[in-house]
Amino acid sequence: MNGTGIRNATKWLAALIVIAIVSMPLQTFAQTKIVYHSNKYQPADDVKLGRQAAAEAEKQFPLLRDSEVTAYVEKIGQRLVASIPAEFQHSEFRYSFKVVNASDINAFALPGGPMYVNRGMIEAARNEGEMAGVMAHELSHVALRHGTAQATKAQKYAVGAGIAGILGTILAGPAGGQLAQLPIGAYFLKYSREYETEADLLGARIMANAGYDPRDLANMFRTIEAQGGGGGGFLSDHPSSKDRYARINQEAQNLRVRETTRDDTEFRSIKERLRRYPRAQTMAEIVRNGERNPSNNNGNNYPSNPPRGRVEYPSSRFRNYSEFNVLQVSVPDNWRELSDQGSSVWFAPEGAYGSTNGQVVYTHGVNVGTARTNSRNLQQATNEFVSALQQGNTNLRARSNYQRTYIDGRNALSIALSNTNEATGRAEIVNIVAAQLRSGDLFYLIMVAPESDYNNYQNTFQNILQSVQFND
Repeated sequence: MNGTGIRNATKWLAALIVIAIVSMPLQTFAQTKIVYHSNKYQPADDVKLGRQAAAEAEKQFPLLRDSEVTAYVEKIGQRLVASIPAEFQHSEFRYSFKVVNASDINAFALPGGPMYVNRGMIEAARNEGEMAGVMAHELSHVALRHGTAQATKAQKYAVGAGIAGILGTILAGPAGGQLAQLPIGAYFLKYSREYETEADLLGARIMANAGYDPRDLANMFRTIEAQGGGGGGFLSDHPSSKDRYARINQEAQNLRVRETTRDDTEFRSIKERLRRYPRAQTMAEIVRNGERNPSNNNGNNYPSNPPRGRVEYPSSRFRNYSEFNVLQVSVPDNWRELSDQGSSVWFAPEGAYGSTNGQVVYTHGVNVGTARTNSRNLQQATNEFVSALQQGNTNLRARSNYQRTYIDGRNALSIALSNTNEATGRAEIVNIVAAQLRSGDLFYLIMVAPESDYNNYQNTFQNILQSVQFND
């Protein structure tokens, strides 16, 4: 082969090498090595712990019941989950994503995959990448199994101690003994300096794999500090935010971001949607109010006094709500969601709810839910439901006979009852509309307002009723 041929071959080989380097996946040569820590527990234990902790968390935290916001966060979360490096994937884990209606700039993930993102964190982030950065960091704690590794390191409980025995250690860190006695809302996952650094570094790698700029994770520390701190478990003292910022940016230099088009249009839309809600309480307020009002076991922070103040007029703007997997309904966006016992939820304006004699009381609002009945006949099932309500409140009296109507094209019955409100002593109208689901359960919508105020709320109630869509 002549010299020209050799030079051409050399150039061709060099070009191939350049192409190979450029087209390499995201890992390059100088990434920090991350390994699992010693762990006495199996991945199935992580899953069991996470489920138990999630059930406890949802008793303490007020979840934001907004299907659009939740779906958006879920989409970002699953995009990050799919980008966890293969060596840190666990087929047993089931990742899920919910939004907590709290103003603190924070998020936390539990062993096995349940993640909770504070509304305040979404509102504080300047772009989707910053929000994704916090989520990637928290996912890294799960993928690296830091919770059960920390319980192992603490050596406070043996493997056979059972789930309840190590739950305090997982939730509160090695010093979990006394903290485990507090409501879950009083603290977040506490990890060592080493674990936090590992979650930052793996989080940066997950972001790059998902097409986000890893530096957005570092920038979130600056964003939090610019807004006066309040990052809770995320902006922790170990290591310092300054050190974390520098370390993440250093790691980012060794990562190649998957090509993606950055578009924050949906992120801005979600932030605008959140701005329409009433102010979210801090976690400290949620815990404090929950402790002050023992009748509140759902993290809803009902005032401990009866509802006697000014009631906010319903907004003309509505937001969607989907909870029972069988229906969707729209409610005024200035009405607060307040979970009730059983399969129902209340929506009420500020000033229209409180408690008296240990019971939660409403003066204005709607109660949406489903109930099991003994009959698949609509008339009989509705009679059974209304009779049960009257047995619980002997003041309820029928104002009219049943009227036939429709909900989302489905046969329904409505009936108006009168009542004397337990807190205010005012006469009120309780209007009940019911329809049967395909499962045989009874769907009901209860609309409540003082008799003197009912006409002012009738259009709002009608709009809520007309918005119902069944998905069964």
